[in-house]
Amino acid sequence: MPSANAILFGVLSAALGGGAIVLNADVRMLGSNRGYAPRQPVAFSHRIHAGDLRMDCQYCHSGARRSRLAGVPSASVCMNCHARVTARLDSVLEERERAAAEGREERTPVAPELAKLYAATGFDPESGAYAHEPAGPIEWVRVHNLADFVWFDHRPHVARGLACEACHGPVQSMDRMRQEAPLTMGWCLDCHRTQAADSRAPTSAAGLRAAHHVTTDCVNCHL
Repeated sequence: MPSANAILFGVLSAALGGGAIVLNADVRMLGSNRGYAPRQPVAFSHRIHAGDLRMDCQYCHSGARRSRLAGVPSASVCMNCHARVTARLDSVLEERERAAAEGREERTPVAPELAKLYAATGFDPESGAYAHEPAGPIEWVRVHNLADFVWFDHRPHVARGLACEACHGPVQSMDRMRQEAPLTMGWCLDCHRTQAADSRAPTSAAGLRAAHHVTTDCVNCHL
């Protein structure tokens, strides 16, 4: 039978070992993946589209105003622009100069990441037609993922005029999309408690509860 000292030593060793694992591991609760920025199958840059080009978020994520989910745009939405825009302007100008110097017709420059989009849709940028068999939909990796027992609806937030950046952070500066906010229940409640129920009323200063704030009833998010 082990002695009391041996048992105590074993318990302390297990506790210290467990503490070391927790301190050195990236332990997170579901929905608290702040900073999560997975590599995507196509290196889409929000900085270029939402930042440099100032595209409206809802042009691509139109589901935000009419459904629970903002949705990921289909490749056909991307092709509204990229059937014509096949590469950056500097690449287009470089090809134009090279073709003139070599005395030949210009070729259509294609950015490597856009080549993946064209393969997925079967588009031939040289002819400007859908001439190939589509490789299939692009399998984007989901970034923002709430627990199954949480009901979140984009519609009332968009209707209120809440900026996308309030939850998603400075998307216009992100080359790779990441989860900026913790998206925990406490984080959501803090926002609701400082937002006046009447959207025309002023919002409380940070940290102060609005007199008549947006609902914090459990059943609104946990149906």
